[in-house]
Amino acid sequence: MLMFWIVAVGLAVFVTATLALAILRRAPDARPPAAYDLDVYRDQLREVERDVARNVLSEADANRVRTEVSRRILAADAAIQTTGHTTGRRGGVVVAALLVAVFVGGSFGVYLQIGAPGYGDLALADRMEMAEILRAERPSQAEAEATLERTQPPTDVPPDDVALVQQLREAVAQRPDDLQGHTLLAHFEGRLGNFDAAHVAKARVIDLKGEAATPRDLSEYADLLVLAAGGYVSPEAERVLEQVLSLDPTDGTARYYFGLMMVQTGRPDTALQVWDKLLREGPADAPWIDAITAQIETTAMRAGVNYALPAIGTGRGPNQEQIDAAQDLSPAERMEMIQGMVAGLGERLATEGGPVEDWAQLISALGVLGRMDEARAILINAREAFGEDPTAVDMLARVADRVGLE
Repeated sequence: MLMFWIVAVGLAVFVTATLALAILRRAPDARPPAAYDLDVYRDQLREVERDVARNVLSEADANRVRTEVSRRILAADAAIQTTGHTTGRRGGVVVAALLVAVFVGGSFGVYLQIGAPGYGDLALADRMEMAEILRAERPSQAEAEATLERTQPPTDVPPDDVALVQQLREAVAQRPDDLQGHTLLAHFEGRLGNFDAAHVAKARVIDLKGEAATPRDLSEYADLLVLAAGGYVSPEAERVLEQVLSLDPTDGTARYYFGLMMVQTGRPDTALQVWDKLLREGPADAPWIDAITAQIETTAMRAGVNYALPAIGTGRGPNQEQIDAAQDLSPAERMEMIQGMVAGLGERLATEGGPVEDWAQLISALGVLGRMDEARAILINAREAFGEDPTAVDMLARVADRVGLE
């Protein structure tokens, strides 16, 4: 680190000193206005001598002109002696000082804004290792919630809702196995902004449902965990997100929060891939679109990528018209349509690649279609591509287990 600062300061001083010396050397050549007047007066004296020689001007008149011009020459020369030589030098010094301030001060100012003073150069493997350490040692859900102040309920909540929540709290306390009661409590606690109480109620809903709990239930639970932690994705929320994505790799909420977790744990490159795909898939009114567009350009800058926002909803998944049309197809026609989409997804991944969620979706779809050999081959390729990412490896393992490849 010390060597970096030595080299940086040395280069800055060398460049600015070279430019400043050039300016100072040229400064004395800058002529004051009186010097140009002096040239004119000397030309006038020479013109007088020529006029006398041609008998155009009498000697008496010539003497008067010589006297006047000489007086002006003396005045111009005095002006040059008092101001002429110092003006250029003083101006050169000022310009040189400004140059030093702009080049040296400006350069270090920019570095302090976009650089990382005190942060040594790290190889990609070292950065990934640091990200994994940060991810493993980050605060728990309880620790994150403990740092937040209790927020006041929204002012636009009807008083009846507040009263209903109190009744629901009393009801579930007396009937802890009441699934409907806990479901309503989770919903209304969330509406009041009591996200910590809401995720506790939602967790109870999932426990009561058991194997009947859906990916949507888990996604809503993860959402409440993150909201209760003030936008922080805790290890507990991460585990729920992994469950959601293993069951439904297309879940937008879980994918958004997975990208957010990657940003928070030092992997903006992974977050950029996940969020960019969500933007391209759309739809434009999806709840995560605004959150992504507000952060993705900064995330791209942190990842070292020159990024431009894509058009929302330009992904190549099935559009709403295709989905609606599939409802009217016979089972055989619907299967043919699904196989076509699977073929398109497989071709895209083979030629362009994609995030691990797409690979997991392809493996799952091939398993559902009974094309186990193809699913196994895709699984092998995906593991080779994402072997350095523990989260991706875990997701692929869960999909393989669910499909029956392992």
